[in-house]
Amino acid sequence: MSQFYSAQRQRNLFDPKSKDFFKLSRSKLDLFLNCPRCFYLDNRLGVGRPKGFPFNLNTAVDTLLKKEFDIHRAKNTAHPLMRHYGLDLVPLQHEMMDVWRENFKGVQYLHEPTNLLITGAVDDLWTDASGKARKIYVVDYKSTSKTSEVNLDADWQIGYKRQMEIYQWLMRQSGFKVSDTGYFVYCNGITDKVAFDAKLEFDVKIIPYKGSDKWVEGAIIAAHKCLKFSKIPKASAECDYCNYIEAVKSKAK
Repeated sequence: MSQFYSAQRQRNLFDPKSKDFFKLSRSKLDLFLNCPRCFYLDNRLGVGRPKGFPFNLNTAVDTLLKKEFDIHRAKNTAHPLMRHYGLDLVPLQHEMMDVWRENFKGVQYLHEPTNLLITGAVDDLWTDASGKARKIYVVDYKSTSKTSEVNLDADWQIGYKRQMEIYQWLMRQSGFKVSDTGYFVYCNGITDKVAFDAKLEFDVKIIPYKGSDKWVEGAIIAAHKCLKFSKIPKASAECDYCNYIEAVKSKAK
């Protein structure tokens, strides 16, 4: 057996007979919404989609943004971007921030009706700088490079919006007062410079987004029901991965 399938077999897979909770990440729940078949193959049978190349530049931008906002978190001061956009907010100070932002840990909540431990690692959390509200605002960092203005208008960005809403749901389940409005800190790489000069510069924009997490509960219940199926579910008609497999099968006959 190849190393790939040996590694797949060692993964933590859903067992319908087990009484232990099953850890389900934000990204896996989004996978279910995109294609129940891929979700089932991944979490029940251990056959995940082929992994893409890591976005190391995006990760570097995220890391630097976290360091930058952490400077203001320590001082309980507003970042200049917040002031530029007229936001009376500061980065949240909380003893769990490092855990909430750590991959494979993040914010966790046990959904007792399904015994699924829902998890998601946030990029940042902000809160009111003054007043009695002291709500939490979920913040997500995004980076790209395009000549047009960055926004949230593309159909594929529904994944960004669902990501924000799951984080909002997780923080609410953890007992926090969370604003419906979250913020995307969107970094757009500038390409019209005369020379590279070993330096990549960005235009940085804060985009507010009013989310609704009303769909999350139903999605968790539906995902759990899918995991308990005895047969592999049908593929989504829009799943590129499943469509590719079907095309290969038809040509190989």
